[in-house]
Amino acid sequence: MKPKNHWAVFLSNDADIALFAQQIITGKAVEPFTAFHDQKGILFSPILLNDLIEEESRRDYSEITKNSNRQLKSLSSGEQKKALLTYVLSQEPDFIILDNPFDNLDKSSQQSLKKMLVEIAEHTSLIQLINRKKDLLPFINNAVVLEENNTLNFVNDIATFVNQQNDDARNIYSKKVPEPIHHFDIDTTTLIQFKNVSVQYGDKMILQNINWTIHTGEFWQLVGPNGSGKTTLLSMITGDNVKGYGKDLELFGRKKGTGETVWEIKKKIGYVTPSMTDLFSTRHTLEEMIVSGFYDSIGLYIIPTEMELRLADEWLQLMEIDYLKNKAFCELSLGLQRKALIARAMVKHPPLLILDEPAFGLDDHNTAMVTALINKIAAESRTSILYVSHRTEDGITAQFILELTPTEKGSIGIVK
Repeated sequence: MKPKNHWAVFLSNDADIALFAQQIITGKAVEPFTAFHDQKGILFSPILLNDLIEEESRRDYSEITKNSNRQLKSLSSGEQKKALLTYVLSQEPDFIILDNPFDNLDKSSQQSLKKMLVEIAEHTSLIQLINRKKDLLPFINNAVVLEENNTLNFVNDIATFVNQQNDDARNIYSKKVPEPIHHFDIDTTTLIQFKNVSVQYGDKMILQNINWTIHTGEFWQLVGPNGSGKTTLLSMITGDNVKGYGKDLELFGRKKGTGETVWEIKKKIGYVTPSMTDLFSTRHTLEEMIVSGFYDSIGLYIIPTEMELRLADEWLQLMEIDYLKNKAFCELSLGLQRKALIARAMVKHPPLLILDEPAFGLDDHNTAMVTALINKIAAESRTSILYVSHRTEDGITAQFILELTPTEKGSIGIVK
């Protein structure tokens, strides 16, 4: 059998990925992808997965899970991608475009999916759209870089390109982290404390006897495979999970369920997750978006004070994007949006900053920029940081790790 032609397309966060993939599938792509014009292609991506989940909810039936007693939306991220890949293969395509296939997967799920793709590569051409060099599939034999304006640059030596060092962004931010306008009045340095906390849904035990304490100024990383209970833990910290009631759980010096409101908990927390970007899809400017962090609002609907505007401007200067302050947030690049979300969460200097997959979807350059900003905040503020990610980012300087390890009786937590 003639060896298949496989491509990697290294992505810049300024590129129009959806347009590029559509051009290949519809036969409108330029060289070197004209060879695929007369072939049948399909896009393996979160877009297709979300469409199938939506169809399942409308019809109460899914072609993917028709032989299973579980719905597609109830599967873990790894299970969803395996099911999607099986569905894609059932369409008998000549080539498959893989849109960052390893995003949102833990290490075990990544290895399992990679094994499947290696087998598929024997009989089907694969085009891997890739943000992170470390995700490159081992059998790829051709590569290009997709730049801004969707221009393509050939990669002559893939191994050399992949092994090039990422940007050293450790000292990229020359200004100091701005001082807060006011300090939160908390009587204790123990911000979060779990004592033998277990969580169960029906017959399924999620967490087993979690003991975990976060003190002021500490930098933590929360790790664990898909389905290990990371989201459950986070929702208990933010006050959104009713399972926190009746447990030996203290939030900011107060036992959960002793009269505190969810609002009182949330105002002490800065929260960043990639999905927040979609909430700011209107014409709010970058400056307005940063200032909204003082009020935990989606957009700015009151007149800010001069001090709030000054502090927001100092954060923009720190990130060296103050010249963009009047630009619509939704028009910024993905990397700039992610940094702005972190600044928005930090502008009030909360006691706790939760960063849930802050580098998701970013290329290597922007990941380095975001990582450097997080490390700087950890070093120059009293805010405690909780960094949650499926990846182990080489540059993250977390002091402590809580690792969730699944067992038959729920995940146990090990502090490292």
